[in-house]
Amino acid sequence: MTSPLYSASVPVFLHYLDRMDGMVRQTAGREHFLQARIAPDMFTAAQQVATATGFALRVAFPLAGREVPKLADHGMDRIGLGRLMVEARQGLQGLDPTEFAEAHTRLIRHRAGFAELDQTGADFLHLFGMPNFLFHASMAFAVLRQQGLPIGKADFDGLHDYPPGFRF
Repeated sequence: MTSPLYSASVPVFLHYLDRMDGMVRQTAGREHFLQARIAPDMFTAAQQVATATGFALRVAFPLAGREVPKLADHGMDRIGLGRLMVEARQGLQGLDPTEFAEAHTRLIRHRAGFAELDQTGADFLHLFGMPNFLFHASMAFAVLRQQGLPIGKADFDGLHDYPPGFRF
C-alpha cells in the first residue's frame, strides 16, 4: 500500500509542475510577462515559479527522510524555468513511495520565514508545504493572467473544460 503522504504529495507536485510548465511555455514571445509582479514588493512571476518548484522538493524530500537536493540555477527566463521544472520532476520521480511509510509521524524541523518549526510529517505537508507550494503556483498564475496571458482555470488545474475564450 502506498503511503497516504506520498499520494498526497509527489503526484500532486508532479501534476502542478506540469501545469506551471505549460503556462511558462505559453510565454514564448511574451517573456517579459515573467518579470512582472502583482505588487512592487512581491516576487516576479518567474520567481514565483522557481519558488513553487523549490517547495516541491523542500517538502517531498524531508517526508521521504532525505536531504533536499540543491537545484541548479538555470536562469529565470522561459527556458531556464523549464529546465528547473524538469530537474525537479526528475528528483521527485526518483523518490520511492516506500520511503514515505512513516512520514506522517516523522518530525521535520524547518524554517518558515524567520520561524523555526518542528512539525510531524502530516502537519508539515498539510499545514505548511502544500499551502506554500500552491500559494506560489497561484501567484505565478495570477501575475501571468494579469499580464494578459490567455490562461484560465483549466490551464491551472488541467481538469476543467470550458469553451474557447471562456475565462473567469
